Amino acid sequence: MRIAEIIGHLEVLAPPAVQEHYDNAGLLTGHAGWECPGALVALDATEEVVMEAAASGCNLVVAHHPIVFGGLKKITGRNYVEKAVIAAIKNDIAIYAIHTNLDNMVTKGVNGRIADMLGLVARRVLAAKESTLCKLYCFVPIGQLEAVRSAMFAAGAGHIGNYSECSYSVEGMGTFKAGEGTQPFVGAVGRRHEEKEARLEVILPVMLQRQVVAAMVAAHPYEEVAYDLVPLINPHGGIGAGLVGELPSPTEEEAFLDRLTSIFRVPVVRHTRLTGKPVKTVAVCGGAGSSFISNALSSGATFYLTSDVKYHEFFDANDRLVIADIGHFESEQFTIDLLVQVLQEKFSNFAVLKSGVRTNPVHYHLSPGNRII
Repeated sequence: MRIAEIIGHLEVLAPPAVQEHYDNAGLLTGHAGWECPGALVALDATEEVVMEAAASGCNLVVAHHPIVFGGLKKITGRNYVEKAVIAAIKNDIAIYAIHTNLDNMVTKGVNGRIADMLGLVARRVLAAKESTLCKLYCFVPIGQLEAVRSAMFAAGAGHIGNYSECSYSVEGMGTFKAGEGTQPFVGAVGRRHEEKEARLEVILPVMLQRQVVAAMVAAHPYEEVAYDLVPLINPHGGIGAGLVGELPSPTEEEAFLDRLTSIFRVPVVRHTRLTGKPVKTVAVCGGAGSSFISNALSSGATFYLTSDVKYHEFFDANDRLVIADIGHFESEQFTIDLLVQVLQEKFSNFAVLKSGVRTNPVHYHLSPGNRII
């Protein structure tokens, strides 16, 4: 199997088109055409992880965090980024990062896995990502309308919330004149032709544009298909940062904090003052999520679980909800299990290994007796 096949499957799960502008997800070292005997999955592609892959007979590291965010002007091994890149090149190890594009997939991404661990139901996106939808208009002879519509649905168009196969069509009269060298489906070369047509419109995610248009063109009878793609500002209910869900039953705040320390295996949770309200609606955002505190407030959540919250940002809770910071690595640790599962389910006869390297750069020292001051 080639690395390209693995990448192709991962990019169905988390299309590169939905990554954030600052991100650098994708293949960072190596070549997609390489044969791949095995893949090692980790949160960070550090030098130690790269060497672990080499020792395990794997030539692909699938990491959540990109080891390279900006341009590298020198590669001399002076920091952990350069050391990892040097190790990857020397050992012919490909590094593939699947970062904010995986964060932004609500149902199957990073936050979906956190919600699974917490048992959240009735899930919805916390902060919908903008410019993720477009509308496709095309003009089809009446007799071929259903065939073209079905082809676009099969390619992924027509989903609105929990509804599928959504479209709209209106009949009208189209005109065209076929030029020399054409083979028109109807009409004659050199003469204007009138044809009863339907204007068919469907909504689709921007990352499916290419395949939906290709399916439309393949099913359409005309040599030259007239269509329009229009960007929309409507939010996509399944793409965005963070997630909001409901606990099956209300829980006391301290009991919920105890659950967090157990589930995420953390010695301490930094949090704002408790409100005294039962915990029912919970907002989560794996990784650095302080920029979405206002979204958590407006969502009606009583608890917001995230990481990398700065001192003054804790004040933004304003006693309206509890902000709980469990640590960056800790909030994303289950992403490794998610990616291993996704690859093993697709490639059952392929070696997918889970890294044994704990890449968390943060360590904790507890006071004697585990008394937190």
